[in-house]
Amino acid sequence: MKALVIGLGSMGRRRVRCLRQLGVQHIEGHDARADRRSQAAQEYGIAVREQLAAADLHAFDVVVVSTPPDQHHTAMAWAIEAGKPVFVEASVIRDPLPALDEKARAKGVVVAPSCTLRFHAGIRDITRLVHSGVYGKVCNFSYHCGQYLPDWHPWEKVSDYYVSNPLTGGAREIVPFELTWMVDAFGWPAKVQGTKLRTTDVGAPIDDTYAALLRFEGCVGSLVVDVVARQAVRKLTLNFERASLSWDWDGGVVRVWEADAGRLVELHQPKSVAHAGYHQNIGEAMYVAEVDAFLAAAQGRGRFPHTLQDDIRVLSLLEEIER
Repeated sequence: MKALVIGLGSMGRRRVRCLRQLGVQHIEGHDARADRRSQAAQEYGIAVREQLAAADLHAFDVVVVSTPPDQHHTAMAWAIEAGKPVFVEASVIRDPLPALDEKARAKGVVVAPSCTLRFHAGIRDITRLVHSGVYGKVCNFSYHCGQYLPDWHPWEKVSDYYVSNPLTGGAREIVPFELTWMVDAFGWPAKVQGTKLRTTDVGAPIDDTYAALLRFEGCVGSLVVDVVARQAVRKLTLNFERASLSWDWDGGVVRVWEADAGRLVELHQPKSVAHAGYHQNIGEAMYVAEVDAFLAAAQGRGRFPHTLQDDIRVLSLLEEIER
């Protein structure tokens, strides 16, 4: 198999690692920046291209798009036109996607929008419990995802990459990133309300905090996303009819208080090793599993769990929250 990774920043290099771990030997990369090309070539020994044209994609079996979000649509269009299965990182701009989806479906091209958190062991446990109905229906939940934007890329200024652009800002990007697993676990909300605000200076003129109220059939949830939290956090509190669940990303365990039995049950997630330079809780396993699911779909061995139509719908929720 021959794979082309378009964009060799932090996520592009991560996808190269995933492909390598999954046994893909022939990998090439493209990036307009010489420093990123040099780093990818030195770290992973892959061939790199300074220039790339649509016709070049015919030489590859699969394409991975890891460019900044406002550039996704160009590489996606090239891959779809060439009839190549394409994986694309988390999107934050909806407008170009419906036309691309229509073309991809007409040509029968696999498009796999990233849904990384669906592959996280803790979130998989939570989703399984919700779907099982073993504790009755969900009554309510509250979820907070907080990070500090300058910590994302300590090696460069916030103003030097896409998270400083209000359209692709760090907090704005994380909202659909989280919603993607939430709609899988809880279904699609019937109504959303929200607000966003710039509360402090994180090195860019962006809204740094989003808050949303999500109304589902029979339950309600709240979501807070920020990029001002000096200590990274992902925490969930969820109330079933017959149990209460809590999950802390840092703890690596889902705790469920079973009311009928009067006991606490703990579901421990396996340890996942983080790549050098990343927070210890940002393990590689979920990214590898995600790329594996893409390769399976590209080879006709399975279906990728998140479609481009799903992605468009999630981004519509983001826009509704902002309205």
